[in-house]
Amino acid sequence: MSMETSLIELRERILAANAARAPLRLRGGGSKDFYGEALAGEVLDTRGHVGIIDYEPSELVITARCGTPLAEIEATLAQHGQCLPFEPPAFGDDTTIGGAVAAGLSGPRRAYAGAARDFVLGAHLVDAQGELLRFGGQVMKNVAGFDVSRLLCGSLGVLGLIAQVSLKVLPRPREEISLRFDADIADALATFHRWRAQPLPITATAWHDGAATVRLSGSPSALHAARATLGGAPLNDADARTWWLGLRDQTYGFFRDDNQPLWRLSLPATAPIDISGGDLIEWSGALRWLRSEAPAAEIRATASQLGGTAMLWRGARAASMFHPLSPIQLELHKRLKRQFDPHGIFNRGRLSAEF
Repeated sequence: MSMETSLIELRERILAANAARAPLRLRGGGSKDFYGEALAGEVLDTRGHVGIIDYEPSELVITARCGTPLAEIEATLAQHGQCLPFEPPAFGDDTTIGGAVAAGLSGPRRAYAGAARDFVLGAHLVDAQGELLRFGGQVMKNVAGFDVSRLLCGSLGVLGLIAQVSLKVLPRPREEISLRFDADIADALATFHRWRAQPLPITATAWHDGAATVRLSGSPSALHAARATLGGAPLNDADARTWWLGLRDQTYGFFRDDNQPLWRLSLPATAPIDISGGDLIEWSGALRWLRSEAPAAEIRATASQLGGTAMLWRGARAASMFHPLSPIQLELHKRLKRQFDPHGIFNRGRLSAEF
């Protein structure tokens, strides 16, 4: 299989950087520049390597080059009544599919449909030696290299250039309704916990500022029955879409205000309310956003005691962004980095100051 001209150009830049031991900063639309420990090296812009390579709606798989805009992929899927189930956040208009996979972030549907990595079927990676490595495939039954493909999801480009990805897609829900309830944080968490034990077609939950919101997706009959069971005040379609997109893409002022550090806590959904209570809650309580001036060590110690992690999402960086890895996890990360990128040219320091 011959390389496309755009990929050859990227490969040549990589080979030159590796020979010179010069760091490269892999970058698509730049919407996630804030996400990571550091930005270092000469920019290698991936947006010239674009295009949907293969998409057969009946196969529920789409394959695209890394620089393809996320919006283009979502629009193509929508034409056929399909979607990316994990609702990848688009923090800007220029978000690319390569950046979405490299970041590995998921939106409001994550707790109910699965995480980004669960939908990565295959990927092509250009390593530091300029080799084009192929992992996984373009069909759901192909498991060769499947774990490596998933490994790239959330790697922030430190292992190499994710040149193309194959993603599993699903049909869009036939119908959706969103309901809102007045509730304090304790009532909301108790309600979310109760709902998890019931066969309800829930695809998103959130609590913020005294109100809990739930999204139901499915057939009209299932939604009618669920609404009768839950009660609540329905949102009109436009308001519901605005709410969930604003939550997914973090366009609300709550996320944009940098006057106080914003923490992203990943916790067991049943974790008690203390410092981990949060100011905004998603995923039935498993994702909690907290504004706090408390010391990073204190917040992270609490998260660890509760069986979770704490990420310093936004605000003055008095600490590292990511929750510290255990010694074993850190060593595994270092070994993987050395295997794919022995001279450390890709996104140096982006995932960890250790490599």
